[in-house]
Amino acid sequence: MAFLVSPGVNTSEIDLTTAVPAVGTSTGATVGHFRWGPANTVVQISSESDLAQVYFAPDSDATAVSFLSAANFLAYGNDLRVIRALATGANNATSNSSHYVSIANDEDYFGDEYNSSNTHVAFSARYPGVVGNSLKISVCDTTANFAGWAYRGLFDAAPNTSNYAYTVTNQRKANDELHIVVVDEDGLISGTANTVLERYSNLSKASDAKGDSGESIYYKEVLYRNSKYIHWMGHPSANAAVADGNVWGVSIATANARAGNAFYSRANVDATTYSLTNASDGTLAAASYTNGLDLLANNSYVDISLLFAGDCGHTAGLSDGDQRTVANKFLQTASDRKDSVAFISPAYANVVGSSASASAIVSYRNALTQGSSYGVMDSGWKYQYDKYTDKYRWVPLNPDVAGLCVRTDQQRDPWFSPAGLSRGQIRNLVKLAFNPTQGDRDTLYKGDVNPVVSFPGEGTVLFGDKTLQGRPSAFDRINVRRLFIVLEKAISRAARSSLFEFNDEFTRAQFIALVEPFLRDVQGRRGIYDFRVVCDETNNTPAVVDRNEFIGDIYIKPARSVNFVQLNFVAVRSGVAFEEIVGRF
Repeated sequence: MAFLVSPGVNTSEIDLTTAVPAVGTSTGATVGHFRWGPANTVVQISSESDLAQVYFAPDSDATAVSFLSAANFLAYGNDLRVIRALATGANNATSNSSHYVSIANDEDYFGDEYNSSNTHVAFSARYPGVVGNSLKISVCDTTANFAGWAYRGLFDAAPNTSNYAYTVTNQRKANDELHIVVVDEDGLISGTANTVLERYSNLSKASDAKGDSGESIYYKEVLYRNSKYIHWMGHPSANAAVADGNVWGVSIATANARAGNAFYSRANVDATTYSLTNASDGTLAAASYTNGLDLLANNSYVDISLLFAGDCGHTAGLSDGDQRTVANKFLQTASDRKDSVAFISPAYANVVGSSASASAIVSYRNALTQGSSYGVMDSGWKYQYDKYTDKYRWVPLNPDVAGLCVRTDQQRDPWFSPAGLSRGQIRNLVKLAFNPTQGDRDTLYKGDVNPVVSFPGEGTVLFGDKTLQGRPSAFDRINVRRLFIVLEKAISRAARSSLFEFNDEFTRAQFIALVEPFLRDVQGRRGIYDFRVVCDETNNTPAVVDRNEFIGDIYIKPARSVNFVQLNFVAVRSGVAFEEIVGRF
């Protein structure tokens, strides 16, 4: 305790209630090709409706498979991290047909555009993609213009002077208000041309303007915070008759120092309506996906457990070699993180059409340069209905296999196998592209590929639980790999409480008391057969202590899933006692 200068009682609290925390095991992640939405940034999605709101439902073959892959995973769980791959040459639509901008996400905008004023472009689409060309923005900033404005019926009154401006300047001629309408001019977003998507009333041209509840009503700030479709890029030009130029974006006090109306209107100078143009989808390359995966490289930045590859850019036009590059990057990312499992499927050509075969699938697996216990490969693609485009499509199975792990977490625990008739049922399919026979399954399993099989009357099932370990080991099974991810993740987080403590018997005993109850719980839930924790002077030697290190050795006997069942039916004569023959066969 702290030393007292004079007699007295000092009270302190010592917290020894630290426990091993629960860790997430059902969070998925993917990188895909979407028609809209933030690119090169991680977005949390919890449902298919959220997915459609952020990235828009697919309207073409190019973006449908990535969307359906994400939606298929969300059919099993509700926690997905999505990264939109950024295509080379992708541009945002702008209000000036002579100027191009590329803003991948809100972070890019805030870093490059928010604090500057583009003298050529007043507004841009919020994200890259040709869908932005469907946007139209209409601005009304004077009472005179309001009378003939096509959207005046959406507002209660014409823009004038805000209450804030009147309070600050004590005059009614600030003329700082404006109304803004965002319209789906071509119907690419809503499905109906000229649908009003957003409207903003009584915003202000003044940078310091506040609403009645104290929030900013500065139009640039309001659009940044609230619009799903557009960004402010620069203030419009001032009235040509004003010699000292535009004053939009200054404070109320600065504007009020001017003669006449504080904020001049744009009357007779700029059109009040801007039809956005110049957007481009760009061209996707392997780097579009691998750059997105780099955002997941640091497990301290984003917490994930299940990383699925989708089609690896097949429908985006990537070559076979580039698709393998993307698949390898998914596998490498999981292996480097060591807290997640990556799920991949064979190439489209290996399973769809006359060239489909088990040997082609295994050849694809063998051509991959990455392979470890942190990777899992299934045997195919499935045929499913795309309600957004009213078509049937081939979609890879890896999102479903990752989803089966989510289902396993929900029904049992991560250390149970996701395969089999109990937990391995694949959802939402018409048929498999390749339904392997027993001989095919033998070939696939020897190549570390997990067959997905349709059994008459029993459904379509994941019928294997191997990892891409490539050699016999406890870690060549999905359940064992996921068991150790949970143990390592949870115990390593709990072990942080030992940092900066003394490496003595007390700290070691505290560590053991922390870990053993957690492992006993896992054992009771059938995850491990036995365990032992060693943290004493035998592994924390004086040399270890002098290096400021702390060592805890945790020995685990993992539970194994049943992969092979042998049933012996033995016929015996009626006069033979069973005790005489049991155990002889």
